[in-house]
Amino acid sequence: MSTLVGVVQPTLSLLSPSRVQLEQGSATLLCVATGGFPSDWKLGWKVGGSGGSGGASDGPGVLGKDGRYSWSSALSLPADRWRKAGSVSCEASKDGSSPIFSISAGTLPVKPSPPR
Repeated sequence: MSTLVGVVQPTLSLLSPSRVQLEQGSATLLCVATGGFPSDWKLGWKVGGSGGSGGASDGPGVLGKDGRYSWSSALSLPADRWRKAGSVSCEASKDGSSPIFSISAGTLPVKPSPPR
């Protein structure tokens, strides 16, 4: 295994709530960060431009075989807050750095409901 030196920004992915979940009145988003180094990256959320992690649940960092880390964070919101937010951002930061990932609630794909 090679030794990593310096800072490596993680790659972020954001999974949106399903249509079924929204129809049931809730919205859970999952942010997954992979390939970061060192282990002290932090994940955070902004809803409608406001910071804060009310309703967020963070998983522990996991060290991969390549010497880099992965993390996850889930954010649960009422469906109406999700619809009115305008934007929801997942951000990774280190030592107060700027976020490296942002996505608009209006552009998130919503999985179709299965046929009934």
